[in-house]
Amino acid sequence: MTTQDSADRTGPRADTVFVGGRVFTATGPAPIEAAVAVAGGRIVAVADEASVRLLVDRDTEVVDLAGGLLVPGFQDAHVHPAVAGVQMLRCDLSAERSVDGYLAAVAAYAEAHPEAPWICGGGWSMDVFPGGVPTRAMLDAVVPDRPVLLTNRDGHGAWVNSAALRLAGVGRDTPDPADGRIERAADGSPAGTLQEGAMDLVAAHVPVATAEEAHAGLLVAQEHLFSLGVTSWQDAMIGAFPGNPDNYQVYLRAAADGSLRARVVGALWWDRERGLEQLPELEERRRGGQVGRFAATTVKIMQDGIAENFTASMLEPYLDGCGCPTQNTGLTFVGPEVLTEAVRALDAAGFQVHFHALGDRAVRQALDALAAAREANGANDNRHHLAHLQVIHPDDLARFAELGAGANIQALWAAHEPQMDELTIPFLGSERAAWQYPFGDLHRAGARLVAGSDWSVSSPNPLWGIHVAVNRAVPVDAPNAPNAAEDHKPREPFYPEQALTLAQALTAYTAGSAWANHLDDVTGTVEVGKYADLVVLDRDPFEHPAEEIARTRVLRTYLDGRAVFTAAP
Repeated sequence: MTTQDSADRTGPRADTVFVGGRVFTATGPAPIEAAVAVAGGRIVAVADEASVRLLVDRDTEVVDLAGGLLVPGFQDAHVHPAVAGVQMLRCDLSAERSVDGYLAAVAAYAEAHPEAPWICGGGWSMDVFPGGVPTRAMLDAVVPDRPVLLTNRDGHGAWVNSAALRLAGVGRDTPDPADGRIERAADGSPAGTLQEGAMDLVAAHVPVATAEEAHAGLLVAQEHLFSLGVTSWQDAMIGAFPGNPDNYQVYLRAAADGSLRARVVGALWWDRERGLEQLPELEERRRGGQVGRFAATTVKIMQDGIAENFTASMLEPYLDGCGCPTQNTGLTFVGPEVLTEAVRALDAAGFQVHFHALGDRAVRQALDALAAAREANGANDNRHHLAHLQVIHPDDLARFAELGAGANIQALWAAHEPQMDELTIPFLGSERAAWQYPFGDLHRAGARLVAGSDWSVSSPNPLWGIHVAVNRAVPVDAPNAPNAAEDHKPREPFYPEQALTLAQALTAYTAGSAWANHLDDVTGTVEVGKYADLVVLDRDPFEHPAEEIARTRVLRTYLDGRAVFTAAP
């Protein structure tokens, strides 16, 4: 990557040009042979190299792609950087994959922070523990004297020690909340795992991170996302949550002082314990929540839980360990009548609605609510979307296109791994298991695919998500790849008929998510006039076997034509 040293010239000039590789514009099914010129933060030319070089003078940076690929900046349509960043600064377990590793990390953090009244953090994986349920005794062995609360990687459960339970007054006689479950030992006492709303019984006592810690966490997360080529995102959880301050204020501060450089849409949290009376508050937050590069223009409704702890909302009951139907169909957090009223009102008020809908009943309820809103309000450009979509009944696939609803996929999850094979498939049954993550069917049915990571639930690396979307299997030999088999042997593809092409997956993570973020008029594709949010990849994955997609690395990330990340040699 060098600077052209040519004679002074008059006329148009470029600040930066990209030559020596192909360009995936996200407007077609394959990369094109082209060079790209940038001036004033915008793309000014996508043309043959000879034409682009006419815009070069002595001050132009000439970036040699060296056979790599230039792509639009990735956009994450469902992510939690403000929370993930604080976790990175606390007791972060996401790099470990064993009980001993988790406990060693907790012990080391506690020893390094003797002043901390609580040990907080998260990132543990359910499949590491028998039945997905860690115990308080495990934590008591390493931290007996201070309360500990560690959320799991999906954020739907917490691991606590005895000190935390005592401080919160949670014991054998404490009833399960309506929206959660206390895992219990044989004698009825709390085992040490709290599911869904039961987390709040203890989390309500956790000291809230300071404003400075939260601001630092957001900036650490931003740098990490830049290193992965992510230039814009939608934060799917804007509000105050146990252990974290209101990240609405965190974003407003960063947007006002210029430290927030990414383009961010904020999804304001819908309080499931309340109804339409909260709409004026959400409208007020929207009015005050559009500062700099931050726009709080979306509302997030969490409709159900997750399949691994049997709280995802299903049309038919979960199975037990013997394969027989139970009485449990999961949890519905917002009743269908209230949901319909809420979505109709939010749609009429011009909000985008971002649903957490993981089980097939939750998906259907969200689509039913959108259908009712369209009937009442007419079609509009609010661009509602459903995230996660683990199980979709086949009858509902075509409704996404019919209703103009985005299918917000977290592709990294669509693979065989212990959490899927041991904690999910046996309790869904073979027919329903085959309805999981039907990306191919959604695309064939005309649904608009948008993509996100749900970080800190899972890795925010878009290239790993794209790898799984195409291969329907986790990468086995990419450095630090998530959930790879210990023997590094390829796993059987996970319902391979649902695979996407590389172009389809790349488009979902770029143009698709730009559409969801209402940024598609200025970002998401490599076209003249758009912001120069661009990523340089070290290789052209279209020229390599699909099994090697995850080996691809981000060399440079540009935002408005300025490099915000450059990889070490």
